[in-house]
Amino acid sequence: MPPLFLPSSSSALFLLLLLLLTLQTLTSISLSQPQALRSPEKCGNFSVSFPFQLSSSSSAAAFRLSCENSSTLFLHINHQSYRIIEFFTDGLLVDFPSSPSCRQFNDLRSFPFSANQFFSISFENVIGLYDCEDSSLCKFGCETNDLFGCDGREEDETSGGDIGCCYPLSDHSAWRVGDDFSVFSRYGCRGFSSWLVPRGTNRGKRGVKLEWAIPRNSPEAICDREARTVNATAIEGSVRCVCRDGFVGDGFLHGTGCLKSCFKDGKELYGDKCKIKKHNGKKLTVLAGVLAPLFILGSLLALFCLLKRPVTSHKDQQFDISTTTTTTNSVSFRKGYNKTRLFTYRELEEATKGFQDSQKLTQGKTGTIYSGNLTNGTRVIVHKVLCENQIEFMEISSQIDHLSAVLHRNLARIIGFCMDIGYNPLVVYEYPVNGSLGDRLRLGLDWCKRVNIVAEVAGLLALLQYENYPPILHTNISSGNIFLDEDFQAKVTGFGLQRKQRIDTSMYDFAVLLLEIVTGLKQREETVTQALQKIRSGKLEEIVDPSMYFHEQPVAFREQIGLVADIATRCVLFGGDGKFGMVDAARELLQIAGNNGGGGCDKKRDGIEETFSNSSLLQMISMSPDSIYLPKT
Repeated sequence: MPPLFLPSSSSALFLLLLLLLTLQTLTSISLSQPQALRSPEKCGNFSVSFPFQLSSSSSAAAFRLSCENSSTLFLHINHQSYRIIEFFTDGLLVDFPSSPSCRQFNDLRSFPFSANQFFSISFENVIGLYDCEDSSLCKFGCETNDLFGCDGREEDETSGGDIGCCYPLSDHSAWRVGDDFSVFSRYGCRGFSSWLVPRGTNRGKRGVKLEWAIPRNSPEAICDREARTVNATAIEGSVRCVCRDGFVGDGFLHGTGCLKSCFKDGKELYGDKCKIKKHNGKKLTVLAGVLAPLFILGSLLALFCLLKRPVTSHKDQQFDISTTTTTTNSVSFRKGYNKTRLFTYRELEEATKGFQDSQKLTQGKTGTIYSGNLTNGTRVIVHKVLCENQIEFMEISSQIDHLSAVLHRNLARIIGFCMDIGYNPLVVYEYPVNGSLGDRLRLGLDWCKRVNIVAEVAGLLALLQYENYPPILHTNISSGNIFLDEDFQAKVTGFGLQRKQRIDTSMYDFAVLLLEIVTGLKQREETVTQALQKIRSGKLEEIVDPSMYFHEQPVAFREQIGLVADIATRCVLFGGDGKFGMVDAARELLQIAGNNGGGGCDKKRDGIEETFSNSSLLQMISMSPDSIYLPKT
């Protein structure tokens, strides 16, 4: 029997790449069909979107609609039928049930509605009340809205009579979420009318707006990956899905989901049509299939050459670490690191698996942070600090030297560094056992821990900025470079070069962190704007992290969530011009955290105060805002 032929390692590699090239080319020829929005069900001029469906479908009974005469839609709740006037993303406008014609005023019992886990009367409704014995519930200014009568004209004497008494449900003094309209009988009122007045307008639409939502634990409440979950405003424990900017659809995984939206040649397109032109798609895909294996082959050859390259000694490096010193009033680089380890680039490259993307924890203005494991099994954080030239290298060396001399319970311990490759310093931190704050927020974190963490971070940043000379500023604070130890105490990493900027963005970055604490979502510029709009319009509960069950929180905690959201707002509005600084934020957050001892939280105020130990900053934080003197930096 002839011996089997076993190819050499180089031959095997060549055959493997050839096979990969063939498979990649063949599979690239078949193209997937472009995505498109599924056509909604129709009833006359109405388009019925998820979760609403017509009776012929198999949707949940609560959202089944009926279409009569192929033109009129009805919603059925508790044996009552409500004619639908208009759909909104968060609700629908309905007429009074069993009303033969439009009436100027309706009996208080003519809208027999009981709130449930799917529907509730929206507080965007404005109520006109008739012949009330007690006028204390009539609100001044409400009558400035343009409220239209049955004939479409504004309510006045020519269209059936004066409104008399106007009450917005958003006032919440006489009417509360979950009530029906019979509550106004307590004030001796005999009739009412209702209009929807959307926020930001003063133009009403006659009818009653019902907010809808899906119970949080329902399978139908799962959102598309390009959507975010928002809490219902008037329905406790229920949520909706909303597509993020640039995407369209109902946002639900079981609905149309979210598709990329774009305009080309004056037409709105969706999905894959926004990526490439249809007639070029096949050519580009095949070309990518051919080039990908060639790129892999080139990368392997480059890696082979790199591994064969002789390792240079420290004497061959562009910078001699032993002679590198900092500017006046700073400690020398080597002296500052006399208790830390000097790593080689090869050691940290192996620890991070070649700085693979799979090891990347976060990336920001100061560089990239990786997770790594040393040869002895120790897990570490490796920060590849952004550095562009020799001057920046010297400045970073000085800053790291200064930072390593600071001992603080909320500052991650620096265990080593590396300067083996010229202009890219590597700083090695301890890796706290509970990982990053960003990851923990995705897994769920109770409110007590959240507010304690941001209070600790604010206290640390204020201390570094105002109690150190030269000041240490964190120019890229985020949930990705805040880590948590076994007691969920904050450990801050990610310090980098403090480049001079025309506008100080540190307070804005801290505001983004606070919003992430409240919402549980990684914030982008557009979502920050949306969140602030919700906060300022009184709809905070719509953006609170659903995992915190906002409506089930104690009243004290709900108030604290509002206070933290308010601090975030002031950081954005006044942080850039110095009217609201880190000391101000630290003072208020420490006060909130200090009040949590009696609310079921582990009281952290004493531990936080220890971090300042005889610091004048603690006295500054205890002062009134007007008496604080901020040192000039």
